[in-house]
Amino acid sequence: MATVADLIREGAARLPGQEARLEAELLLAHALEKPRSWFYAHAGDVMGPREIEAYQRLLRRRADGEPVAQITGRRGFWSLDLVVTPDVLIPRPETELLVELALERLERTRPATVLDLGTGTGAIALAIAAERPLADVSAVEASAAALAVARENAEEAGLPLRLLRGDWFEPVAGERFDLVVSNPPYIAEDDPHLQQGDLRFEPRSALASGKDGLDAIRAIVAAAPQHLKPGGWLLLEHGHDQGAAVRGLLLAAGFVRVGTERDLEQRERVGFGRWPG
Repeated sequence: MATVADLIREGAARLPGQEARLEAELLLAHALEKPRSWFYAHAGDVMGPREIEAYQRLLRRRADGEPVAQITGRRGFWSLDLVVTPDVLIPRPETELLVELALERLERTRPATVLDLGTGTGAIALAIAAERPLADVSAVEASAAALAVARENAEEAGLPLRLLRGDWFEPVAGERFDLVVSNPPYIAEDDPHLQQGDLRFEPRSALASGKDGLDAIRAIVAAAPQHLKPGGWLLLEHGHDQGAAVRGLLLAAGFVRVGTERDLEQRERVGFGRWPG
């Protein structure tokens, strides 16, 4: 019979990529309905045929390309453990940079109004709400199915979040915010990466946006001035090769203090600008 340690080694050997061992552990934890921390005290435990077969089924699904987050139905982001379904974009570590930059612009001891556009799982909005309890955080999502996931995550986290359904600024007509943040779709619609890896299993509407990937960002930048308070900030995640284009859009729209922040791999990842005032 195989032990817990044997199964983790086997799974890591079968899965591709640098995170093979982590993914093997996550899948085994899901199969056994145990936290990963349980492995440290039970590495030598012998697993029965039923547990082994359940684990093998999960490994086959991952080997076929299905994302771990969709297999387990969970994904860690910031300090949160989020529900994930095929209806939402899987939260990624690089998006935590967007949260960090938002928090830098929101004082802990001062109320503020925040809007997250295209919230998906609610990851960004909930991370901000968790760190800035005085902030009034709203989140907009066009997909009813995705909005239901965000609502479930907000309820699980016990965080207040105003959830609104609609396209970008449509549900907040006439409202202005201190900070608007978004991780919109920014991949070109004919990009071959859409047919590869985890992206094949995620909603295309959350990934692709026009021939150059900038359609959603153009729409957000164009409408943002009518929804920002004087001195308010707009923060946008974008593709690694879109920094210059996003800065150009922000400057053309009248934003000041325009810039780009790089992620941990030194790729341009978040564009930002401040509305004058």
